[in-house]
Amino acid sequence: MKVLVAHNMYRRAQPSGENNVVEAEVDLLRAAGVEVQTYFRESDEIDALRWPGRLRVAVDTINGAPTRRGFGAAVRDFRPDIVHLHNPYPLITPSVIAQAHAVGAKVVATVHNYRLECLSGNFYRDGDVCTDCHGHSLRLPGVRHGCYRASTAQSLVMAAALRRHDNAWDGVHTFIAVSEFVAERLRLAGISAERIQVKPNATPDTGPATPPGHGLLFAGRFTDDKGIGLLLDAWTHSELDGDVPLVVVGDGPQVAAIGRRARSMRSVECLGTVASHQVAELRQRTAACVMPSLWWETHSSAPESFAVGRAVIATRNGALAHVVDDEVGWTVEATVESLATALRSATDLHEATRRGTAARARYDLLYRPNVVRDRLLAIYNSVLG
Repeated sequence: MKVLVAHNMYRRAQPSGENNVVEAEVDLLRAAGVEVQTYFRESDEIDALRWPGRLRVAVDTINGAPTRRGFGAAVRDFRPDIVHLHNPYPLITPSVIAQAHAVGAKVVATVHNYRLECLSGNFYRDGDVCTDCHGHSLRLPGVRHGCYRASTAQSLVMAAALRRHDNAWDGVHTFIAVSEFVAERLRLAGISAERIQVKPNATPDTGPATPPGHGLLFAGRFTDDKGIGLLLDAWTHSELDGDVPLVVVGDGPQVAAIGRRARSMRSVECLGTVASHQVAELRQRTAACVMPSLWWETHSSAPESFAVGRAVIATRNGALAHVVDDEVGWTVEATVESLATALRSATDLHEATRRGTAARARYDLLYRPNVVRDRLLAIYNSVLG
């Protein structure tokens, strides 16, 4: 089997889990004996351009002509059985789908976000979930609000590109949703259920699960949508401060403010940005992890906690509602009172152990790399018939 993987890399200055997922998936396929070639473009290419060049990029994002030439050569030379498209914007565009068909390749597309409907790709604006562009082919609400990169001009370009390429997606044989919630949104966007398969992202196995430690962990961006403010409010309300440690790690625009709040509390430790291996060590050191997201998560990092046998406290938002349940953690409404109750429950060692054991079993069943790889290969085989 020959597979050409196409992906527009996000800027390296803003580490992207999506970039990591694509690269890891390529490695899994090659290890399984699949002949894989990549067609990657990088958004960092734009930074090296002067304004005339950036204007050409804007035009090309809409018409896709230069990318069609570059991708066309790649697909003609490689002659893949399948073209697997990930993020197409801004330098690839869905115009390559027709190029794939021209050489007889089938096309599958992994949907990592909500950009088919939403300019920013996250259904989140001004501190709340926003679906104003749902059902609007021109995405004018998103343009009006400057949702793409906080720019009205760039939002206009993205809206024009999405509208121009709407019909190109008809050439995709199978959409691979990274979660059940993303699959629901695809169906609401008018894509038939028969064309949608769900495959979660693979999560590396860091070794055998260990008994729960002490305290709780938040690992994520310090932004409103990730719910770090809600967590600290709930922590105060729970009356656990001073008795149970809460470790918070991450980066983002609220780092300084969160650091100040943490220092005003007795048992909250704010570590800021730490390396991924240190986050894994912190998971093992604590009893459970907290994901108090306020937006519709497309997928979840909860399986990283499951892998080490840690239960997860999560709000019922987006993919979290499908990944976390009361067997492998605690699901809560995004309120101070509801989250505080779950925080107190997670300090019960018996409950943390029971749910953590179930979390590791869930990981083995759904998220191990070999399991996810086999799921992807099964999708490829079904596409090829």
